[in-house]
Amino acid sequence: MEAILQQKLHDYIVSHNPELLLKLQENFSLTTYISDKVAVTMAMVKSLIQEGRTPYDIEELALQEMTAELRPSKFLYLKNILEEEFPDEYNKFSEAGVLTYELVNLIDACQEIFQNAEFSEANEDNRFLRYAVIAQVHDYLL
Repeated sequence: MEAILQQKLHDYIVSHNPELLLKLQENFSLTTYISDKVAVTMAMVKSLIQEGRTPYDIEELALQEMTAELRPSKFLYLKNILEEEFPDEYNKFSEAGVLTYELVNLIDACQEIFQNAEFSEANEDNRFLRYAVIAQVHDYLL
């Protein structure tokens, strides 16, 4: 079960938080980060096994627990904004194979906005936050 959870967490980070992946790889701490997250979750996993939960349910609940502090994904948030508001640039980056790279750079460019707004699942749909991010993305693309 631990190996499955480690792989699921790794896959989640790759697709939702590549900026974290790059940071952890730079510090050679990706394996430690994933192992620590899984280790903390194993008590819950054991409890769920004792309750008779299905392996699928256990994996999903454990993944939710391990990724709670990683949500919402700034990467996916910005990807959505870029695709909807700046489709030409989105397509250009995608075709050139630099979409992930540019989105990671955009996360850095928008970091102050995310911090000031205390970006969370509770406010990710806030239109004023979206407008501020769109303005910052526009400035980045100039």
